[in-house]
Amino acid sequence: RLRAGDQQFNQQFKFANNIIKTSKYNLLTFIPVNLFEQFQRIANAYFLILLVLQFIPQISSVSWFTTLFPLVFVLTFTAVKDAYDDVQRHISDRSVNNRKSFVVRNGQLVEEPWSKVVVGDVIRMTNNQFVAADLLLLSSSEPHGIAYIETKELDGETNLKTRAALAETEPIGDRLDAIAAFNGEILCEAPNNKLDKFQGQLQWQQKTSPITNENILLRGCILKNTRWGYGLVIFAGKDSKLMRNSGKTTFKRTSLDRFLNILIIGIVVLLLLLCLICCSLCGVWQWFIGRYFTDFLPWESWVPDPATAGPAASIAIISLLNFFSYIILLNTLVPISLYVSVEVIRFVHSMWINFDIRMYFENGENSVGAQARTTTLNEELGQVQYIFSDKTGTLTRNVMTFNKASINGVSYGDLRDPRGNIVEITERTPTLDFSFNPHFEPTFNFYDQSLLDATTNKIPEVREFWLILSLCHTVMPERGEKGALVYQAQSPDEAALTSAARNFGFVFSSRTPTSITIRENEEEVTYEVLCILDFNNERKRMSVVLRTPDGRIKLYCKGADMMVMARLSPRTSSILRDSTVSHMDEFAAIGLRTLCLAYKDIDEQYFEEWNKRQKEAVLDMVNREKRLDELYEEIESDLILVGATAIEDKLQEGVPETIARLKQAGIRIWVLTGDKTETAINIAYSCNLLSDGMKHTVVIDGTKDEEVVAQLDDMEKLFSEVKNNPIDNSKGPKGTVNVAYIHGDEEAGARQAATEENNNDFGIIEETPSPLAKSSGKVAMVINGDSLGYALKLEQTFLELACECDVVICCRVTPLQKAEVVDLVKKNRKAVTLAIGDGANDVSMIKKAHIGVGISGQEGMQAVLSSDFSIGQFKYLERLLLVHGRWSYLRMCTFMRYFFYKNFAFTLTHFWFAFFCGFSAQSVIDQLCIATYNLVFTSLPVIAMGVLDQDVDDETSIKHPQLYSPGQLNRLFNLRVFLYSILHGTISSLVLFFVPYGALYGGTTMNGKDVGDLPVLQFTIFTALIIVVSAQISLETSYWTWINHFFLWASVAVYFLFSFVVFEVLPVSLLDKMGSANSRGVVFRSMQTPHFWFSILLVCIVLLLPVVCNRFLWLTIRPSFSDKLRMKKKTDVTDIPPEDEIELKSYIRRLSSTRKSQRGSVRSGYSFSHSQGYGDLILKGTLFKNPAETVAGKEGRSISAGRLSPVQELSPAAFAEEEPSSSAAFATFDPHDPPERSSH
Repeated sequence: RLRAGDQQFNQQFKFANNIIKTSKYNLLTFIPVNLFEQFQRIANAYFLILLVLQFIPQISSVSWFTTLFPLVFVLTFTAVKDAYDDVQRHISDRSVNNRKSFVVRNGQLVEEPWSKVVVGDVIRMTNNQFVAADLLLLSSSEPHGIAYIETKELDGETNLKTRAALAETEPIGDRLDAIAAFNGEILCEAPNNKLDKFQGQLQWQQKTSPITNENILLRGCILKNTRWGYGLVIFAGKDSKLMRNSGKTTFKRTSLDRFLNILIIGIVVLLLLLCLICCSLCGVWQWFIGRYFTDFLPWESWVPDPATAGPAASIAIISLLNFFSYIILLNTLVPISLYVSVEVIRFVHSMWINFDIRMYFENGENSVGAQARTTTLNEELGQVQYIFSDKTGTLTRNVMTFNKASINGVSYGDLRDPRGNIVEITERTPTLDFSFNPHFEPTFNFYDQSLLDATTNKIPEVREFWLILSLCHTVMPERGEKGALVYQAQSPDEAALTSAARNFGFVFSSRTPTSITIRENEEEVTYEVLCILDFNNERKRMSVVLRTPDGRIKLYCKGADMMVMARLSPRTSSILRDSTVSHMDEFAAIGLRTLCLAYKDIDEQYFEEWNKRQKEAVLDMVNREKRLDELYEEIESDLILVGATAIEDKLQEGVPETIARLKQAGIRIWVLTGDKTETAINIAYSCNLLSDGMKHTVVIDGTKDEEVVAQLDDMEKLFSEVKNNPIDNSKGPKGTVNVAYIHGDEEAGARQAATEENNNDFGIIEETPSPLAKSSGKVAMVINGDSLGYALKLEQTFLELACECDVVICCRVTPLQKAEVVDLVKKNRKAVTLAIGDGANDVSMIKKAHIGVGISGQEGMQAVLSSDFSIGQFKYLERLLLVHGRWSYLRMCTFMRYFFYKNFAFTLTHFWFAFFCGFSAQSVIDQLCIATYNLVFTSLPVIAMGVLDQDVDDETSIKHPQLYSPGQLNRLFNLRVFLYSILHGTISSLVLFFVPYGALYGGTTMNGKDVGDLPVLQFTIFTALIIVVSAQISLETSYWTWINHFFLWASVAVYFLFSFVVFEVLPVSLLDKMGSANSRGVVFRSMQTPHFWFSILLVCIVLLLPVVCNRFLWLTIRPSFSDKLRMKKKTDVTDIPPEDEIELKSYIRRLSSTRKSQRGSVRSGYSFSHSQGYGDLILKGTLFKNPAETVAGKEGRSISAGRLSPVQELSPAAFAEEEPSSSAAFATFDPHDPPERSSH
């Protein structure tokens, strides 16, 4: 509750101020708060504890800086990134809070910053100005108190919307005395994040008026084409709907992240086990040997005197201290730099997606490129197994054109010859001439002369049809360039239908809050608008109650056929009903979206009584929606059927080819749509989701729990039959298929059976099953929204059957059901899910899936704003997954394997040395080398490989979708691969230690001096390590660029330069402070002996030669598919063997990408926009005004990249010097990988 202009009254409720703060830190709190956040990471806290332990000399055998340097680097890197982000937030906050707005104070306009605006203030807005808070619009410069706004900051939409002042406040105008005197009291809902809903009341001058969302201007909107407006602040600052929607979104983690966390825990356990072994053996050594040398140990003051406490107690203390010493020494098993490296690699992967010109969609002013809106899910794109796709605007263009009609049982729209046969319409077919109509649109095409003749002859039923289309809508008229009439529609469907009526002579020209005017055959006719029953997802229809010029009250209704047919009068002719249904079936069979039209005459007395109840319901703050629904249901009954419309929504460019390739990649595609069953099925055929060779298509349409259960049981029996009889033994001729319809009522079953006789090509191609599901023959499931609601109660049963199917199509589903289906698969299947859509109704499933992809489409930007990745059209999903996703997964897995290998090879040399130093936790590698190993000498080469490597180029990845399967099966980095990696690292550490140790042991120089001192052994081992891991990464790299060469060989060169400067140039005093005084001069001493060079050579031969031989062996006897592709390219042989000749576990066969024939159908389909309509707004005075400028959109087209090579278009390849090197021929083989692996 609040009162206008009464701050004393409003203060008691402690409303939020209008200051926003999205920043997290300030100068005083940044360091402590940021460090606190960073040390909440287990890895950072672990290394902090190690650092503290290293300051205890009794247990630390290596200097503190070996841990401090890496830890500080990681903390600094993250802190700098966080500081930069927070500085940007500070700048944004300051900019917003200091925006100026005029506030009415004491009858005067006072300019104040937004930060000083409070709830209850009345503010003045001007054209192109941001709205400072959530406001109740009081008045504006436009007729009927209309204001035009742009909501781009709220929902991403750039089209103008309208808001209207209440009729009670609109007369206030801009008179400051009247505004200052306004003391209305607002009673409304609590602050929330619902952008499209608002419930409240205005109590003023002893009247109570309802407030809806159409009267509210939200913070972040921009006032457009409105000179001025006044608004009362209702919600401010953090209570505004904009800020309520800016909360933290759910953080999505990849399956690789989750697996990595498990591995880190396992590595910590292994570390503790190694430390336990060392401390136990230390106790044994101390018992037999060491206790005689306790006077020389640095911890003698910590150890109790064996003479008083006994030797056992002394040794126990020594072993315990030794345990912590080895934790410090072996801590590099847990890779502190891993997380930073992963973040860098993912960030660059995101840049490659953003920079890919082949994913740029040029569509006039709305041209968009692909965008990675998160940097954490890139490799997950290479593991997708299920795609959940919207249909309208995602698979189709969402650009509607009026195509056919059924009026009073007569079908219009087909072109027929004199014999009555349907003639195919081509580009050369002449369209009807509408030039007799001065308001016709040159872009409108229609071919059936009979409908124009029926309209011209004023057939009553045809006139009623056009009246419904021209009167029953929420379209707003504008005047565009040169005064041309332009329609602003909430959905493309309404625009197409209103446009059709316009071209046939029923021109919707203007509207006011209480009237709507059309020009019927150039005669202007005005109808009084009494009530608009607006569309929503549950109603799936809209109606308008009008008073005709002759004084009658009529209700016009249009909506989904199942909604309208259920509300027809019992007196409706069965012939008319059946013929209309038949026509809608025919329309849907060719993929058209249908809509049913009806009307009724209403008694004057009844309407007055009903309207009184309707006004009372609007004022109900608690049960408003429920009461209105009941009233709408009451009046929308006993309708008279007029006919039906059919709208064409064409497929987007490249959709069939994209779906075909995604299916070849083993990805299951589920379509979740609000359209009717047959429209969705027909579109599925058109886009290659369904194909003519299908064995069984199961339609589940039960209306009760027991019916759905019975249908699912029947489907389970069908699967058993298919599995027991995998060979198609159908008796029909070649080309026919078995069609299984499972229905919930006999009437539906009879209709389907009749359709089956005429449409026996309704099925799916049988193919060898993918690795993602058991063999089930080829079965598709089609289920409608009502049946789905029951099926979701039987989670496991429904999920098992649906996942057995090759195609699942869910029709007439709500946004909530879309999210429930995605969540069901996500929670119960170990599979990566991806949801893709373009509208607000897709947001819930986009947020629910592992990966959400938004398409910039006709329905605004809500889907894009909620997504993880955004693209311009569905066809770019192919490149996003098969190229960027596969590369990201391959690169990340290769990086992980190598990272763990090099860390184990480095760290375990200390473990082997323990057996030769009395388990005293002495290091076999110099401390300075320990501190710089991961940060300087090995970090950049592996990062370069992680961001640039590719086994095959992008064109090959798309041409051969089978390459995608290793990611789905998680072959490139799993527990077995990880164990192979650490085994490889362990073996390498053995060779790295024992070969130099054996070569230097007992060796002497020419003058009789020993060559095998500890510094020489340390330098020899570390030098061999650097050379071997560098050579190993060269074998892992498949795609060489100058960056790879530079980072790799420069790292080796930097190591030798570093060694010379540190151990030969720096003074001993400085080296002593760093704990490396003993290594002074070790470089020259080592290199002057043949033992050093022999050790290096022998280590390289022992460790690298088996890897090379192993890879050539596997390349010869069991090459993977990618290996064969590269070998064929190397030898310039273009005849790549088909996939079924290549031994891959997935066994995914290609599907036909074209349909052989077209089937009929028995249903119709139509979908309204999923957002609330404009009905309430119209009744309250909403009237569109002509925007300042109207720019004609250009037909979208995609940039041709045919002349661009992969090197030119993708940034990683832009650095390439050459094709994949000769090492690439065997680089895909790794001793860690199983023989069946695909690439690395």
